[in-house]
Amino acid sequence: MTSSAAQPIAGGPALNDAVAYDRRWLIVDQTDAWLDPGRAPRLAQLELSLRFGYLVIRAPGMLRLDVPLDVIEDDASVDRMAQVGSAAVRTVDEGDLAAAWFTEWLGQPCKLLKVHPDAEAVSWPDRA
Repeated sequence: MTSSAAQPIAGGPALNDAVAYDRRWLIVDQTDAWLDPGRAPRLAQLELSLRFGYLVIRAPGMLRLDVPLDVIEDDASVDRMAQVGSAAVRTVDEGDLAAAWFTEWLGQPCKLLKVHPDAEAVSWPDRA
């Protein structure tokens, strides 16, 4: 990975010129535990791009999913806590559409969460 590349989705593929969005999103299972690459190897097959204020997510056989990059987080009803390793991380649920998309793609119930902008820095267990 080059110095300008980053993983917008923790454990997913790297994307050039995405440092501002490095590990901003994560996929969690039904217990809100992070699905790292060992538990969700298909994450590596995603195609990611940044376009017109969206993280554009593509995968073979799936419709494109567009996730807004910069949203003001002022709706407490979508706040949730996720487990990353042994740490609890404040996150924002990206909604039912994203959850259905990733559930279909990964073949298991899961959700797309965004690390809350006011959350403390996340200590990621590995950089896979």
